[in-house]
Amino acid sequence: MGKTCCELCGNYSYNEELEYYECEVNLDEDEMARFLLNTFYECPYYQHNDEYKIVRRQI
Repeated sequence: MGKTCCELCGNYSYNEELEYYECEVNLDEDEMARFLLNTFYECPYYQHNDEYKIVRRQI
């Protein structure tokens, strides 16, 4: 699968109150360290942020 891109993930969202992007998945300590070091390869929680996915299934 290769390296996943957090910016394209449905779990990566902007926190308006804190004014920064964050991963909404509850990561354990090791996963958080990889995330912060930007070495998070093949994230098991990656979901492509495709807001039209449901619409295509309905057609």
